[in-house]
Amino acid sequence: MTRYPRDFRGYGPNPPDAAWPGGAKIAISLVLNYEEGGENNILHGDAGSEAFLSDIAGAQPWPGLRHWNMESLYDYGARAGFWRLHRLFTRRGIPVTIYGVATALARNPEQVAAMQEAGWEIASHGLKWVEHRDMPEADEAAAIAEAFRLHEEVTGAPPSGWYTGRCSMNTVRLTAATRRLAWISDTYDDDLPWWLTTGDHDQLVIPYTLEANDMRFATAPGYITGEQFFTYLKDSFDVLYAEGLAGHAKMFSIGLHNRLIGRPGKFAGLQKFLDYAQGHEGVWFPRRIDIADHWRRIHPPVAQDRPSQMSRAAFVARFGGIYEHSPWIADQAWELELGPAHDSAAGLASVLARAFRRASPEARLQVLRAHPDLAGKLAAAKRLTAESTSEQASAALDALTDAERETFQRLNTAYTARHGFPFIIAVRDNTKTSILAAFEARLANDSETEFKAACTQVERIATLRLKDLLP
Repeated sequence: MTRYPRDFRGYGPNPPDAAWPGGAKIAISLVLNYEEGGENNILHGDAGSEAFLSDIAGAQPWPGLRHWNMESLYDYGARAGFWRLHRLFTRRGIPVTIYGVATALARNPEQVAAMQEAGWEIASHGLKWVEHRDMPEADEAAAIAEAFRLHEEVTGAPPSGWYTGRCSMNTVRLTAATRRLAWISDTYDDDLPWWLTTGDHDQLVIPYTLEANDMRFATAPGYITGEQFFTYLKDSFDVLYAEGLAGHAKMFSIGLHNRLIGRPGKFAGLQKFLDYAQGHEGVWFPRRIDIADHWRRIHPPVAQDRPSQMSRAAFVARFGGIYEHSPWIADQAWELELGPAHDSAAGLASVLARAFRRASPEARLQVLRAHPDLAGKLAAAKRLTAESTSEQASAALDALTDAERETFQRLNTAYTARHGFPFIIAVRDNTKTSILAAFEARLANDSETEFKAACTQVERIATLRLKDLLP
């Protein structure tokens, strides 16, 4: 059995209505990363200096050494950048979420006090602003636990949200496993919050961003001027706001760093964007905890069937009748590479169709022959499967006149004699009139053509049946 963990489907073609408070058309989540004092530094017990996200082009770690220029750039974020941003947001009455590195918060008490006085949410950005990619799972779990402890010690309360950033493949699972977080954000995979099920626990995920993010001032390709940052934010806002006007309201995350956007020339772009956004009606500026509380109230987690997680026996029991009297198709489909993308009607229809298509012509012929005649003897004797009974009734094939019944019987007999299998059509796509017209037209086809047409119709019938069971 192969199970593929990545979720390419998400909400699929029909995302939920965000129903933001006050009928807002867009929710703008401003996130200020507080990393100053938590970055790599031999003063912090690290092997060398920091080299990530600074104005030093091509920076490299200095093993065993302090890097005065790098430290001073981070220091600027705490000494000047933070206060420029604090004045901007408090003056405009815009609350933000802080991604606070626990050790950085501990080294910056005055800034923490200002965050709290402003009513900002202080979420966790991990214990230290370091790379977690190669960190052993046990070490990362221990760092998460220590981050909780230190965060509460410094701020007076544990964090309600989490974003590591430089995370590992274990980070999302480990943070969700704490069961202490209202939200986590170490994903970039959607414009809306979503529920992650881990075992018997439902964890809310609020996706973050790496592109509507001032980190692009320190990466290539990236922004050079504040105007470029403004333009990108404006374009993103315009698209999302238009979607909100059309009834598909979304969330817009914007990532900021004191040492980057806090510089005057870059800051001008953010200021200009806030002028623009605040000039529109129906714009909500929530903290991430506000988004989490809203989503939990409006869209709580809902238990749903997950075919990709079913045992073979349960899978076949549930879906073995999708292809008429042919449970072997479900049995073989279960062995394919299933994942979250197959937990929908379209996804499961695809994998069942693959099992059907890879079967020999003789095996597929037996599937065709397993289907009943339309309005035939089995229907009259009430011996159809529940699915076939419902399907034939949908086109009123269970309420034929004597003349109509005689026509169907005549066509059934002629078609089966000519092709060796019953006439198959997705009844729910048709009316009694269109079925009879297709019957007459297809009767004259050669058997190879009809075999292909019948197989296509079998797959269509399966898809319609699955839509009764899955989203």
